[in-house]
Amino acid sequence: MDTRQLEAILRAVQAGETTIPQALAKLRDLPYQDLGFARIDSHRHLRTGFPEVVFCQGKTEEQVLAILARLSQDHATVLATRAAPEVAERVLAQHPGAVYHHAARIVQVGPDPEPQHPERYVAIVSAGTADIPVAEEAAVTARAMGSRVERLFDVGVAGLHRLLDQRHTILEANVVVVAAGMEGALASVVGGLVERPVIAVPTSIGYGASFQGLAALLAMLNTCAAGVAVVNIDNGFGAGYFAHLVNSTAAEDRG
Repeated sequence: MDTRQLEAILRAVQAGETTIPQALAKLRDLPYQDLGFARIDSHRHLRTGFPEVVFCQGKTEEQVLAILARLSQDHATVLATRAAPEVAERVLAQHPGAVYHHAARIVQVGPDPEPQHPERYVAIVSAGTADIPVAEEAAVTARAMGSRVERLFDVGVAGLHRLLDQRHTILEANVVVVAAGMEGALASVVGGLVERPVIAVPTSIGYGASFQGLAALLAMLNTCAAGVAVVNIDNGFGAGYFAHLVNSTAAEDRG
């Protein structure tokens, strides 16, 4: 249940179109719905502005399908992250209008909302082509939540001129997400160029001494550039979610 649905119920009661028992019946699933194997947080959209997101990894296909089926009844847009192709295939069969963002490994049931502040955007930057899946997870998430997104891929520090040639994209962004593996230096470079928040995402791309992203994580945590926040390794979803919150809040503050 989202804010619009709750307001509609309250207005119907106020207008005498719905009785109090009928309204209570519609609200009986708050704050969660028990499916036996999962307790769906029906109240999350009311608290946070976006419904619960399904993390597919570790769940059976049947569990994913059941949770999505229930969430999609009450929400216009629902996301399922870390979805394998076989899981996505079954979801698309159940929800013909759904989309599988293959690179991001996200299944999206329902359309992207129109951006509330189209003049302001989230810039999604990847150091290399190999970092694109994590960057795409951030981009799809932020766009599904209602932020305009601009992508800037393969602009790592090994060829800094590629980033500088596109610097207008990051300089005009409201918030910048930087996905980088190897030594993770790109976040520091971008942080030193912009006056906007930078969200750094270490990726697990790199040779042995990168320790599956740990080297990039530590480098980003130790950045000397101010204004850089760091999420967990490969956590494009968390970065995209946070970026949207920053983007929407900053846009509202500036009117």
